[in-house]
Amino acid sequence: MNKIKRIGVLTSGGDAPGMNAAVRAVARTALANGIECVGIRRGWQGLITSDFVPLTRESVGHILSRGGTILYTARSDEFMTEKGRLKAVATCKMLGLDAVVAIGGDGTFRGALELSRLGIPVVGVPATIDNDVGCTNYTIGFDTACNTAIECIDKLRDTMQSHERCSVVEVMGRNAGFLALYVGIAVGATAVLVPEHQTDFDRDVVERIRESRLAGNTHFMIVVAEGAGSAVEFGKKIHDALGMEPRVTVLGHIQRGGAPNARDRETATRMGYYAVNALVEGNTNCIIGTQEGGIVQIPIEEALVMKKHLQMDRYRIMEAMQFGGLYTNDNK
Repeated sequence: MNKIKRIGVLTSGGDAPGMNAAVRAVARTALANGIECVGIRRGWQGLITSDFVPLTRESVGHILSRGGTILYTARSDEFMTEKGRLKAVATCKMLGLDAVVAIGGDGTFRGALELSRLGIPVVGVPATIDNDVGCTNYTIGFDTACNTAIECIDKLRDTMQSHERCSVVEVMGRNAGFLALYVGIAVGATAVLVPEHQTDFDRDVVERIRESRLAGNTHFMIVVAEGAGSAVEFGKKIHDALGMEPRVTVLGHIQRGGAPNARDRETATRMGYYAVNALVEGNTNCIIGTQEGGIVQIPIEEALVMKKHLQMDRYRIMEAMQFGGLYTNDNK
């Protein structure tokens, strides 16, 4: 007999396209295994305050294509305290939850680890547009966020081209430049600034704009990860160094919104399915991830110390695309 009778599922931290698809997969896989599923609203704070809703096949029936998260999300300072975590444990006991599936990023998983140490089995599902969870090659929401940023930058390029201007675009990525670099390659950026690569302003920005101009280009696109510095400040420095009037755009939370694309819906569904299967098989206190195209389970303590490095070969590819054929009149 399966020891798991009822589970809770929550979303925490920044929302990411595909979170709803993961919630749906968790709920339907649980129900298919004879397990009740309870949605915990507003993340760890909702577990403290007993903010919940029962999930049925019908209630998650039309959320696959929806952005955001129907369970809402919130950051909880109270959960960071022992008193708050004990309240969360009390809620689990009161609701009869045998385990919790937590959907989010590193912060969410650190909360899950603390809960597991108090005797509540947990499984984590990585969802963050920054793609900065070390134990998995891919996190839910990344591809949709990239496509949203690319669509916005393509539109900016149209007007920058018309006015022969420089555009500085700030994308999300406080601690990692995966989003900025991926997008930068896709839009043919003149320069991409990421937190993993120390910026030499003259070399990485001024000279690249200058070389691009000598190649015959009259508009320039600079993509900045928020963790690499302020796009506004970089715009001022470009003005001072080159006498140009850059237009600065901070994409901000628009990158989080919108319907998840096919990759994020499919990946979220697979991860949600395997999260419940892990519980059924007795493999708790782990994070579901992707490695080499397959789904893996990593013990949560091991997962939280794993690091994922920016693929600097992509940085070199980006440079080659812009300057590999120097003095060619090619904006891409």
